[in-house]
Amino acid sequence: MRREVLTWADVDALIDHLIPQFEGEFDAMLIITRGGIIPGGLISEALDLRYILTAAVRFPKTPRPGPDAHPVAEPPKLLTWPEFLQFPEDELLVGRRTLIVDDVWGSGRTITAVKGRVEAAGGYPELCVLHYNPYRSLFPKHAPNYYAAITDAYIVYPWELPRGPEMVSVVEAE
Repeated sequence: MRREVLTWADVDALIDHLIPQFEGEFDAMLIITRGGIIPGGLISEALDLRYILTAAVRFPKTPRPGPDAHPVAEPPKLLTWPEFLQFPEDELLVGRRTLIVDDVWGSGRTITAVKGRVEAAGGYPELCVLHYNPYRSLFPKHAPNYYAAITDAYIVYPWELPRGPEMVSVVEAE
């Protein structure tokens, strides 16, 4: 799979492409951790949106067998149910037009699971990502409401690059 490493300037350009797409005002933003934290923060500043919530979702690598599971057959990893490690209470979402933000729509599992929870709580979700990959999506009849670019690449965002003391070059003063 082709890999694309983005700079902070690339991210700024993507945000600038997204902002004019939004119609009307949102009552809330729901940021999906971890990938949506930085794009969500940038978008919330641009829209002056202050009602910010977070959702943490995890898909286990190995599905938990149900009571009727065959002892030998293992379901495919993409069919695991999401675990919501953190999610706002329903009363924080009910009746609110909510912008759900993540960095990328790859398979679409995470953002569609969050959308389902917001709808079940009585909210009105709209989906926003920096990159939409329709070629990997498990939901061919669905797409984000807002996206800055379509891609078939594996995207590496600047906040995903390795960090830490071992990554810093020591430059001696002359």
